[in-house]
Parts: sequence; structure tokens; C-alpha cells
Amino acid sequence: MAKYHLDDAVSIPETAFELSEHLGFSTSKPAMWAWYEMAGSVLSHYVVDQQARLEGLFKWFYNDLGFCARDDYFSVEAADLSYCVLKRQGNSTTLSILLILLAKQLDLTLEAVLLPGNTVLKSQVNDVIRYHDPLTGKELSRHQLHAFVRGELGNAAKLKPSHLKTATLKRLISRMLHELKAGCIVSHKFEPAMECCNLLLQWHPDDVHLNRERAFIAQQLGCIKVAMSDLQHFIDLSPHDPVIELVKIQLKELSQHMQVYH
Repeated sequence: MAKYHLDDAVSIPETAFELSEHLGFSTSKPAMWAWYEMAGSVLSHYVVDQQARLEGLFKWFYNDLGFCARDDYFSVEAADLSYCVLKRQGNSTTLSILLILLAKQLDLTLEAVLLPGNTVLKSQVNDVIRYHDPLTGKELSRHQLHAFVRGELGNAAKLKPSHLKTATLKRLISRMLHELKAGCIVSHKFEPAMECCNLLLQWHPDDVHLNRERAFIAQQLGCIKVAMSDLQHFIDLSPHDPVIELVKIQLKELSQHMQVYH
């Protein structure tokens, strides 16, 4: 796989389409043409009243175009923005990205909020802040937002102000890469999963949990020395992590294996 440098000057949808092509999932040109067509078509839904404009966007997106959640929600396809544009199916992150872009075409502001395990949309019309489910466009109450957090972190988890902080473009692309990585692991596509880890580590070099994940993926590919190096890095930098003893056992087991070359 060719080297891809993920710098800070990212843009959507271009960076997302390029990453999909780099990882071998989709070609960027058909997705870009589909996006151009959609970006032009949405302009016909411009009306003066902002709230009516937002409601019109949601109606057009879900009812007329038929965008929806993909059945195999945790698949690579659901997390791939190129696939989402072409097939009109995605997950909460890819659908959010498209709606953010389309809203911009209509001079509306939609922003992504990265709740644990779910991406939701935040709108602000006439100084009124609302949250929306990107899978349906429906408004979400604070109780429903809290339910998302509890579903991911446990019933004792509280809805904190930090949970509702809007995401930077870099964080949004990072979440997309994490979801692509997870989809790859589920479908045993370990080479692109490895590359997702490598790309994320370019932006988040201090996230030792990425090293631990990469160690698991490297082990599946037979790259035992890489796996051992990542596990040792995790042990050195996170000596008090709750899983540290398990990681030490994994490292000891790997040390008994020979390096497999591919």
C-alpha cells in the first residue's frame, strides 16, 4: 500500500474520498461526481425562512433521496463516505458529514457532536440549539442524548458538557477512520485495518491505545516483531493502565513465536 501522509490541511469530502481510495475501498472520482450533482441539486431547496430551509433539507435528504442507515451498520461500507454518497446508505458519521456539507450549500450551520459511540448533529436556527439524529433527521431530546451516552458507557454515566462539544474537522475524520478500522477488523481485512492505525497515529502519536490495537492487527498478519514493539511501547508509557498485566502476558506469549515474513 502506497504511503499516504495525513496532514492538518484536510477538507471534506475530498480527504474522505481520498482515504477511501487509498485504503482500497472505493475510487474517488465517481463519488466526487455524485457529490457535485447532489451539491447542485440541493440549491433548489433554498427558502428565506431558516427553519423551513432546514426541514426542507431533511425531507429532501431522507424522503426524496432515500438516505438511510445501512443494515450492516458496523461494516466498512457504512463507514465509507464514498460508498455513502453512491449507495445512499451509511452510519451516523458518514450521514452527518454529508448533511453538514449540504447544509453549508444552503447557508445553514450543522455541526457534528461526537458522543461516545454515536455521531449526532447540532443545529442553531434563530439562536435556538437543537440536536438531530443523522440516521433519520429527527430531533433528539437531552434525555435521548443521555441514553446514547449511557448505552456506550454504562447506566451510571452522566451527560457532560464535554460530550456536547462540536467536533473539529480533524476529529470528525479521525472518527471516520476509527469506524473504518473497526469495520475492517470485523470483516478480517487486516491490511487496511493496519493502515487505518498508521494514519491515526500520524495525528495522534501519543494515543498508546492505538499501539495496542495495531499490535493485535499485526499479530493477525503474522508481523510478530511489530506487535511486540507496539505492546512494549504501551507497557512503557502506560504502566498503570488497568489492562497492563494482560498486555504483559500477551507480550510474553508473542516473544515465544518466530517472526513470519510476508
